[in-house]
Amino acid sequence: MARLYILLFVVQVVLAVCALISCLSAEEDDIRHLPRIAWVLMILFAPLIGSIAWFVAGRERKADSGMFSTGGRPTERGPQRPLAPDDDPEFLRSIQERSRKEDQELFQRWEEDLRRREDDLRRREGDPPREEPRPEV
Repeated sequence: MARLYILLFVVQVVLAVCALISCLSAEEDDIRHLPRIAWVLMILFAPLIGSIAWFVAGRERKADSGMFSTGGRPTERGPQRPLAPDDDPEFLRSIQERSRKEDQELFQRWEEDLRRREDDLRRREGDPPREEPRPEV
């Protein structure tokens, strides 16, 4: 029986700590019914009831609350930034543009190198270098 009481005490302490952290880290707009200090005092002086009351009635429930963002969609408080760079369309667009530019520069260097090698080969064989311009790709 003592083990059960110890287990329930530990669960109550963990619940109170989680509620206290949640209450203290919540935005001012997300706290309902009572001011933050009242919720903190309720959680500290009546840990079980105060914690349960905080999770049921004290905090604002939203679909986008918690660790996940809305992926840049606007909410009541305005647009939110994506969590990761690969969720940001502007960042992905800039990477794609930079990659395209680097690919074009690399392709141009390869073409110049190929022309130089062809001209060197023609000179060795005694043929004049090519005079006509090559079409751009």
